[in-house]
Parts: sequence; C-alpha cells; structure tokens
Amino acid sequence: MRLEHSHSPQAIADRLSAGPSVSYLRDWIYGGIDGLVTTFAIVAGAVGADMSSRVVLILGLAKLIADALSMAAANYTGTKAEHEEYQKIREMEERHVALHPEGEREEVRQIFEAKGFKGQDLDRVVDIITEEQHRWIDTMMAEEHGMPLVNRLPSKAALAVFAAFVLCGSVPLLPYLFGLANAPIYALVMTAVTFFAIGSIRSFWSPRPWWVAGLETLSIGLLAAGAAYAIGDLLKTIV
Repeated sequence: MRLEHSHSPQAIADRLSAGPSVSYLRDWIYGGIDGLVTTFAIVAGAVGADMSSRVVLILGLAKLIADALSMAAANYTGTKAEHEEYQKIREMEERHVALHPEGEREEVRQIFEAKGFKGQDLDRVVDIITEEQHRWIDTMMAEEHGMPLVNRLPSKAALAVFAAFVLCGSVPLLPYLFGLANAPIYALVMTAVTFFAIGSIRSFWSPRPWWVAGLETLSIGLLAAGAAYAIGDLLKTIV
C-alpha cells in the first residue's frame, strides 16, 4: 500500500522542521458552495417568475459581487475573532502559570495521567513539559482548551472565500452572459456539474468515496435551487 509521505529519518526531520501547514480548504468549499447556491437560487427564482434574461443577469451579478464581499468580510472578522480568542486564553494561561504554577503542574499531571502515564514516567513527562514555559503553555492550549497552535490568516481566509464564491457563483450566469439560447437549461446543467465537482474534490480530504461526496453536494444544491424556483413561481401568481 502506497503511503502519503516517506518515513525515513531525514524525511521525518525535514517535514517536522517545516512545521504543520495551514489549510484553507474549508474556506474554499464554503465559499464555492455558497456562491453557487446563492447565484443559482437567484437565477432559478427569476426563471420561475418569468423574468427576462437581462433582468436575471443584472440581479445575478449584483447579488454575486455583493454577497462575495459580504462573505469575505464576515470570514475575515470571524477568523480574526478566533485569533483574538486564542490570544486571550493564552495570556490567561501565562498568568496562571506565573501566579499558581503548582496548580498548573497538577493540571498537566492529570492530563497525562488520563493518557495512561504512571509513576516515574508521569513525573518525568510533567517535569519535561513544565521546565520550559512556551512548551508548557502550548501543551495547555492544546490539551486543556483544545485550541490548535496553527491559525489561519484572516486575510487569506477572506480571499479564499471571495475567490471561490465569485468563481463558482458565476457559473449559473455564464449562459446568460453569452446570450445562449435555452440559457436556463444550460445554467441548470452547468450548476449541477459544478456542485458535483465541488463535492468530488472535497473527497480528497475525506474518507468517503468521491461519488458519494459529489452526490451529497449536488443534492444540497439542487434542493436549494428547487426551493428558489418554487418561490419564484408562487410569487408570479400572487404579485
């Protein structure tokens, strides 16, 4: 069976010295799916209401840019809040270590005792961890608070959401932009393919088969689009 990376001593040393990588996959998936759902919902609703292709294009583009900026701003703020929360808790742990080191040592002891360390091994691991403050705080952040040492940059997280939102969200508008006949049909097919592609790509970071992840994302997207179309068709009859 092929392994994902080498386990030679030098390869391990190189990989560990480089440090853990930061993944923005969540931001890309989040932005891509939301952009596709949002824009196609506008298209489906407008088609259900018998609006012209020009109106569909104007509404879709306006919604696409406005929502992409809104999502990017929200993701930037949310990611920055994660950084601020991490920093606040880290400062709290530093204060606790300075003012009540024995209590913090006891926390380390109980954490590793729960992992199966006993006797001299437990005493030794507690001594090693608490002899250096930075290592001590890192351990408490991960073990007590469950907070990762690697944080996503707010600017990159926002950019990933914005780019994915615009890239995927523009797909349902392309048939209208190029003035294709039967644009709603093309928009539906292209959107369905993109939904499936997003889910399939996501499977590279998931234990599930690519076609299962693809069908799941496709189903979610088409349900949202179907609801938008039904609302547009309903409003057409009552407005």
